[in-house]
Amino acid sequence: MKNPTYRRMKKNDKPNRLNGVAGLLFGIAIAIAAIGTVLLALNRANIWLIVAFPLVMILISLLLMYALKIASQWEKAVVLRFGKFRGLMGPGLFWIIPVVDTIAQWIDHRVMVTPFSAEKTLTKDTVPVDVDAVLFWMVWDAEKAALEVEDYQMAIAWAAQTALREVIGQMDLANILVGRAKMDTELQRIIDERTTPWGITVQSVEIRDVVIPQELEDAMSRQAQAERERQARVILGESEKQIADSFAEASKSYINNPTALHLRAMNMLFEGLKEKGAMVIVPSSAVDTMNLGGLSGMIALAQNTPVEE
Repeated sequence: MKNPTYRRMKKNDKPNRLNGVAGLLFGIAIAIAAIGTVLLALNRANIWLIVAFPLVMILISLLLMYALKIASQWEKAVVLRFGKFRGLMGPGLFWIIPVVDTIAQWIDHRVMVTPFSAEKTLTKDTVPVDVDAVLFWMVWDAEKAALEVEDYQMAIAWAAQTALREVIGQMDLANILVGRAKMDTELQRIIDERTTPWGITVQSVEIRDVVIPQELEDAMSRQAQAERERQARVILGESEKQIADSFAEASKSYINNPTALHLRAMNMLFEGLKEKGAMVIVPSSAVDTMNLGGLSGMIALAQNTPVEE
């Protein structure tokens, strides 16, 4: 895995970086050396003095340039003296002894963001998944981060990826898809346990995306569609049952009341025939029993008779 965090650390890790104040002092020392050399030459001073004075000023300016350091508000410099840990310097202006002291590393105390991923990792139910996540962390002890681990930024990236693979292997695919909050908490706990000895604390872990194979995604989609269709059929059956129960309850009102049943039949026939072009087919026994033939004829006659204004 090509770790972007590791590349960023290498780019910003400059133990001997210069600053504007050191450059200004170097320029002033060079100017003093030039002016002093000119004045000594005009006064016809000793030739050795004319040569030695600018050399001494250049040496002093170089010492000032490399001895004066400035650390930003969010960082500390790890200073070693003859290879041994001397202390943490910064933020602000500080001095070191050139050659004797060296700045091994600049430690950033801001919250850092590290993206990491686990590609084609098998879940507990043997499903390969690709998971992308983001880790938020910060250095709380710069001394431990510099002395306890060779490269703390690369180490935390690898620790996060290993923990992600471990958590994925302990969970089913369904739990991964619906239980991201639980997965985030478990990842934070595991990574924090590993990085605490390095002076690093993990603030949060967030799962960004879970990618499953396309074939499995299609199968899950078909399964979801079948489940929804099954639920729709169950609901339709329940509706039909409720309608049948309502009809059965209503039929009890017509058992001992043929007049009401006759009026209801006439009303249903009227509702069916009042639309233009409608045709209703009823049993002949119903026509004879309820005198529906005369009623339908009257309705047809009413529809064909023009209305006088």
